[in-house]
Amino acid sequence: MIKVKSYLAFASILTIYFFLFACSNPADSLSPSGNKTGIGKHEILIGSSLALGGHAGYLGTQMLHGALSYIKHVNKNGGVHKRKIKIIALDDGYEPARCLYNTQQLILENKVFSLFCYVGTPTTVRIIPLVNEAKIPLVGMFTGASRLRHPVNKYLINIRASYYQETEAAVDMIVKKMNLDRVAVFYQYDEYGFDGLRGVEIALKLYGLKPVAKGSYVRGTLDIEAGLTKIMESAAQAVIMIGTYNPCAKFIKVAKKRDFFPVFHNVSFVGSKELARRLGDAGDDVYVTQVVPPPKKSNTAPIESMLPGVDEYITLLAKYYPESKPSFVGLEGYINARVLVEGLKRAGSDITREKFIKAIESINNFDLGILNKLTFGRDDYQGLDQVYFTKIKKGELILIK
Repeated sequence: MIKVKSYLAFASILTIYFFLFACSNPADSLSPSGNKTGIGKHEILIGSSLALGGHAGYLGTQMLHGALSYIKHVNKNGGVHKRKIKIIALDDGYEPARCLYNTQQLILENKVFSLFCYVGTPTTVRIIPLVNEAKIPLVGMFTGASRLRHPVNKYLINIRASYYQETEAAVDMIVKKMNLDRVAVFYQYDEYGFDGLRGVEIALKLYGLKPVAKGSYVRGTLDIEAGLTKIMESAAQAVIMIGTYNPCAKFIKVAKKRDFFPVFHNVSFVGSKELARRLGDAGDDVYVTQVVPPPKKSNTAPIESMLPGVDEYITLLAKYYPESKPSFVGLEGYINARVLVEGLKRAGSDITREKFIKAIESINNFDLGILNKLTFGRDDYQGLDQVYFTKIKKGELILIK
């Protein structure tokens, strides 16, 4: 608690410094629309704040490995317009105050051109005012939060489908296909969980339903008991979970030990591969919606039927991070890097932040080699909309047709 408070105090001081700096140096505005901040003769500086340790460390590490695998490949082949891409990645431990501090450092001290691959709703939402003040693009966030999509903000370049899209798909499956009407929600008590809860409520309302129970836990803890008890008492037939792998795994394992066997569904942010690993034998038949296709090669499909984007991700990850196993999170990081590089290429050698954003807007039906093509446009800063269903079977995530 002392450590968190110290970060909050430090971040508050830096916030004051940030705005004083911007106001007291009008000639050196943080990011005038035509500037070349972070663009050198031979290098492009890109900044990232994400969880590389702590209770969400798996998510940030996988995201970064996936992204860097592609970026290292691009750099090895000459970079973009003869410039190498340098990623400055700072660990925020999935803590909003640390993310705020890291972002201020990346913008003010490291003077990065763009922000990239942020992980989490509470962390990313916290820095929206800084992004707007600095007029700096933020590309590829590992969150489906509505606040990063509405109102439309040209500096927030989302790539994945939203939590509203995931929860709507989950409710449709549970209510329409499974004919279940007693749906509960277990959620992380913060911006992430609230957003997912709201998505479930909106989707259930279309069927004239409401959650039969709502249980929550505090981010960074495993305190699932009160939420589990409330949901069990409701006799829920299905539980939609808006959390991270550790508390969600504990919830499911304890529920099954207590002979409570509803349909369990998790959204993509849970970190499905790590969830499956932690669940072990208790993981069978747990559903997870995903926003990218399965990151693995089929043992039965002919080589020519492989998704080329997935295949390249697996190949590059094995080359640059052989200790890291392919994952949905890592594939998402790889896709984020593909979009970042495509935007840099289209912006031209005389690049500015505004030219970069216009370049992103020009991307239409871009083939990532992952089944669905990516499209942006003016006032459309989410590139993909597809939601996939997977189910855990014997520790593996199986795509449901």
